[in-house]
Amino acid sequence: MTRFRVALCTFFFLIGPLGAQEGAETSPAVKPVQHPDPDIGALSLEIRQRRQLASADELAVEHGFTFSDRVEESGITFVQKVTEDNTVAMKPVHYDHGNGVVAADVDGDGLLDLYFITQLGGNELWKNLGNGRFENMTARAGVAVADRVGVTAAFADYDNDGDPDLFVTTVRGGNILLRNDGEGRFDDVTEEAGVGYSGHSSGVTFFDFDGDGLLDCFVTNVGSYTLEEQGPGPYWIGRVDAFVGHKYPERSEASILYRNLGDGRFRDVSEEVGLVDVGWSGDATITDLNRDGRPDLYVLNMQGADHYWENVDGKRFVEKTASLFPRTPWGAMGVKFFDYNHDGLMDLYLTDMHSDMIEHIGPDREHLKARIPQDDPARFVSGNAFYVNLGEGKFREVSDEIGVENYWPWGVSVDDLNADGADDLFVASSMSYPFRYGINSVFLNDGTRFHPGEFILGVEPRKDGRTHLPWFQLDCSGADQEHERCEGQEGRIEIHGALGTRSSVLLDLENDGDLDIVTNEFGSSPQILVSDLAQREKINFLKVRLVGSESNRDGLGALVKVTAGERTLVKRHDGKSGYLSQSSLPLYFGLGDDSASEVEVEWPSGRVQTITEGIAVNDLMVIHEEAD
Repeated sequence: MTRFRVALCTFFFLIGPLGAQEGAETSPAVKPVQHPDPDIGALSLEIRQRRQLASADELAVEHGFTFSDRVEESGITFVQKVTEDNTVAMKPVHYDHGNGVVAADVDGDGLLDLYFITQLGGNELWKNLGNGRFENMTARAGVAVADRVGVTAAFADYDNDGDPDLFVTTVRGGNILLRNDGEGRFDDVTEEAGVGYSGHSSGVTFFDFDGDGLLDCFVTNVGSYTLEEQGPGPYWIGRVDAFVGHKYPERSEASILYRNLGDGRFRDVSEEVGLVDVGWSGDATITDLNRDGRPDLYVLNMQGADHYWENVDGKRFVEKTASLFPRTPWGAMGVKFFDYNHDGLMDLYLTDMHSDMIEHIGPDREHLKARIPQDDPARFVSGNAFYVNLGEGKFREVSDEIGVENYWPWGVSVDDLNADGADDLFVASSMSYPFRYGINSVFLNDGTRFHPGEFILGVEPRKDGRTHLPWFQLDCSGADQEHERCEGQEGRIEIHGALGTRSSVLLDLENDGDLDIVTNEFGSSPQILVSDLAQREKINFLKVRLVGSESNRDGLGALVKVTAGERTLVKRHDGKSGYLSQSSLPLYFGLGDDSASEVEVEWPSGRVQTITEGIAVNDLMVIHEEAD
């Protein structure tokens, strides 16, 4: 076994102990265990904040606005709960990947609602009341799915009736499809739909691969990382060697492509169309690099090379990774295709969590690639990867040149945070217990490269400076006295763990025209990061919601081009917004100082629709697909 793989399977035990920091709540009945924290020192959060703020005036991008965490004001009381494998048992197992957060207007009132997924205790759907307030509508919506360990979900209108339905993935509890009745109440139609696969599922991606106007569904499966034993919750206990599972072919679980048959049923056509992906796959996304009108599929592999599957005439898929992306990250978690430099070509950004788990580093190396011993260093990128599209099927990896490396990244949400016409990046990051705190990253796009802005924009430090929270308790004079954390301790002690974001979605929560950030945290409450850009600056934007007729009702897969001044802004309606998060959202185009003179839509049906009249700035534009 190479040093790389040895390190990967034992990385949880290679990095120093956690710390208990100011702002972490403790119980007076127990003693908090203090440990040195590597983040206290020459490059502490406070010092990094001062350094970034001091360089703010040098930024050639709009940054005169801030985000504020309004979770208390929102009324949202959801707390993500983790399995015992990631608390007292502390196993290196895939449960630590956490859960997704997804958004859609489930009841048709024009406001985007939020669905948070958890491992234990049940998911929660929060209705947007407007003005930054939410109420829990889980019970009346019937979407708790409290009897199984959740992973993520996706909203999509699979039956083309005009409202978002919900697909939820689980760990060995059976995936579930919930049909929306149009008023935000959901019925379980899993059995008749035929999509109740029970295994180690992860992400779900809706797209119309065969062009029949119906949304098909691709479910990524990780691979068998649990035993035939259950722990409290209940949950399936993880294998101690879960992170070398890719070395055992018998543990693989092929991902599943379901074709929508149009009568409420789906059929597994993975083998039939040649899309047999047996990587340890956490998520996937669509694109169309050869511009043939058929959506292709990029599938992440968290324990090996990624895979790019090209769609051939909607009938079969051919693996084209080697010709397009010969070097991918080894442990990719997040993915997004977008046009970062306004040349009309879709570039690709990938976040790589697992390379950063090999070596314990301080904040001074967070923007550098991991130093990984590999048998074949030319085969993998040892960190985040950014492939600029050169056209004609050629890409160049430029992540270090344009400044998009960070530490412990999960997924990336991409959109125009400052409404200047260039898409920015929010990278959900940090590892939680037993590691030190890692910051979430914001990269502001100047059209050529990206600039760190998390401290400038108030994303870091977190509200009240909190970096840790109580993680679990031990009775060191009783049942837990043999636990490694009880060495030298007596009585009840409280172990603290670092806060860590797993997934995120960018959306306009208040309908004020700027984009806010909602996160799902690991073992904690979400962040509701509300932007004050619209209150500080005069901004121009255009929101576009697609309504298909010949195409699927959501218009998923469409390419939308907005002409604003001398620029053409291009976005693929792929529904993706961060690791494990797919949502039914309008597309957002920041226009800078310009207005929009033309909107062109390339529909999944192949129709091209051009609009030059009635394009209002700072409004939602609903575009219905024209019939022949």
